[in-house]
Amino acid sequence: MQDVSSLVAQAREGRPRAVARLISLVEGASPQLREVMAALAPLTGNAYVVGLTGSPGVGKSTSTSALVTAYRKQGRRVGVLAVDPSSPFSGGALLGDRVRMSDHASDPGVYIRSMATRGHLGGLAWAAPQAIRVLDAAGCDVILVETVGVGQSEVEIASQADTSVVLLAPGMGDGIQAAKAGILEIGDVYVVNKADRDGADATARELNHMLGLGEARGPGDWRPPIVKTVAARAEGVDEVVEALEKHRAWMEEHGVLAERRKSRAAREVETIAVTALRQRIGDLHGDRRLSTLAERIVAGELDPYRAADELVTGLTEG
Repeated sequence: MQDVSSLVAQAREGRPRAVARLISLVEGASPQLREVMAALAPLTGNAYVVGLTGSPGVGKSTSTSALVTAYRKQGRRVGVLAVDPSSPFSGGALLGDRVRMSDHASDPGVYIRSMATRGHLGGLAWAAPQAIRVLDAAGCDVILVETVGVGQSEVEIASQADTSVVLLAPGMGDGIQAAKAGILEIGDVYVVNKADRDGADATARELNHMLGLGEARGPGDWRPPIVKTVAARAEGVDEVVEALEKHRAWMEEHGVLAERRKSRAAREVETIAVTALRQRIGDLHGDRRLSTLAERIVAGELDPYRAADELVTGLTEG
């Protein structure tokens, strides 16, 4: 058993090994997870969480690395959660070595962690919210969450980040067309990366046109900016940081940041409760209560919805 209070104290001091152990407890759904979350709760709420998403090949890892460099120049501590596809054999992150972020490996002000999706849809790992809490409590000023390459429906990052950055690139074929049904509805800042390629201006124009077809915005509403970058050469990255800071200031001024964090906490509680309930239902296989309800449905005495209501009532009261 780990000494949780000692690990939390060491994580607050910026010791990467302690942070790693805490996140491992989260990922492994350790029996100590409740103790970990209780210890972290008073220490969270200070980090600015930025999500980066986009289709595969747009340069998410390169952009994340460039943002880390920009924030480190400002003297900020940065945490990175890089969510990768799962290996079908080990269940671990396929790109776990984070080759493209190796420049920051020796920087004590940067903590980089790969997390496997482990089959979880939405572009994120199921343990991402708790891992964000660990990095927040460990003193990170900014947490960058880089998702698995996403498609139309995998837009979960919008519910986990304070600000969502959507990356696109010219020459990606139907990049905007494929993304418009999902990703283009969640962005707070849009980045056209690899802007040194032909078609970058056209991609930005098309994106601007599509955003203009969206919801009507009032005079005080946030209009997502479009920033062109060449992340591999750090061109335009400062402009992205500036756009992020403007969005954060706007959210704080209009109470949006607090509301987003409240909604995030509510979803986290709901997920934990549903998971616990699902586990209890799973434990019922072979249980007489479930068998009795099934018999009554087959006999026409009960419909499945009323049976489910009775089951949930019995589980919550029990």
